[in-house]
Amino acid sequence: MAKNGKVRVLVGTRKGTYVVEADTRRRKWTVGPAAHPGNEIYHVVADPRHPGDLYAAVNNGFWGPMVQKSRNWGKTWKEMPTPLTPIKKERTPLFNDADPTTPPPRPLNNLWHFEPGHPSEPETIYLGADPHLLFRSPDLGKTWEPIESINDHPNKKNWAPGAGGACLHTIIVDPRDPQRLYIGMSAVGTFRSENGGRSWTPVNKGVMAPFLPDKYPETGQCVHHVAADAADPDTFYRQDHGGMYVSHDRMDKWTRIGRPLGDDFGFCVASPAADPGKAYFVRLDGMARVTGEGHFQVHEWNDRKRTWRKLLSPKAFPGHFGVQREGIATDALDPAGVYVGTTTGQLFTSPDAGRSWACVPFQFPGIHSVSIANPNGG
Repeated sequence: MAKNGKVRVLVGTRKGTYVVEADTRRRKWTVGPAAHPGNEIYHVVADPRHPGDLYAAVNNGFWGPMVQKSRNWGKTWKEMPTPLTPIKKERTPLFNDADPTTPPPRPLNNLWHFEPGHPSEPETIYLGADPHLLFRSPDLGKTWEPIESINDHPNKKNWAPGAGGACLHTIIVDPRDPQRLYIGMSAVGTFRSENGGRSWTPVNKGVMAPFLPDKYPETGQCVHHVAADAADPDTFYRQDHGGMYVSHDRMDKWTRIGRPLGDDFGFCVASPAADPGKAYFVRLDGMARVTGEGHFQVHEWNDRKRTWRKLLSPKAFPGHFGVQREGIATDALDPAGVYVGTTTGQLFTSPDAGRSWACVPFQFPGIHSVSIANPNGG
């Protein structure tokens, strides 16, 4: 049961942040606090270690990226320090006529993803940014430390951006070991660290990069999103430009599972805590970037049975819908709640693991991200 009986869906949109609330039956939703009007919100997340704390990745076209934090479930927000990208003194200067010996600062284009740290590190927050940048805060966002092993990776000169930019969009902390971290970057791939980010190993074996001459390179895959299985932290589900995949060995190798769906392109994936061994994907037509079956559709992967199941009938929500990489989430209730936000501003909800669906009766701006303040209070 959630504290004060509420489940909260945190919605980041092209024009602001929204907190959508319901009781634990999840049948009737109220659009609650709204903030950051007119700003691009790439991600909003709750910190389960500090109930009420929310972080928003706010990207303003005029003022640039900003870290915003709420201590009261989104009723009020405060701007926090934004990490400054580091400068290496030996970097070759570029077009600095005033002082040719001073290297220019690297840009911080957009903030993409917040990830609360391990419960044993209650003040640690991770932040992924563009261009291919990773930061860690040791004090809940008051200061930020660059993780140089990624920010100055020796192969970074060979990394290319995806169509959405050079974004570091996925950060996963192993629930058993705070030193084991995973990240995903477009269009670079996934990496694992066993030592808290001091060094990284690329873990993309088996994932196709259909747009490259070498179809199975060590890096260069355009990973769109990755979700960990709640019951088996060694299992991950991956949505790539080149298909849908599963790994059962901490990402050492990946197996493609999406071929039975035909075009298994998409951006998002989520795995419910109450139903381990399952994952939800939103399949898109790879060229059009919209649902290709003439209606809203979510596919459920059963990893134990290795089978797919369509969750909606063609009559449910006709039309073509786009969904972005942070556009799907699941809650921790049983049965699992599934939530999907679209680029045209619909928020679809299922309170029963996909058996029934409804659309929140509110027209949001185009939705970038959906996350859950889970019923444990976080």
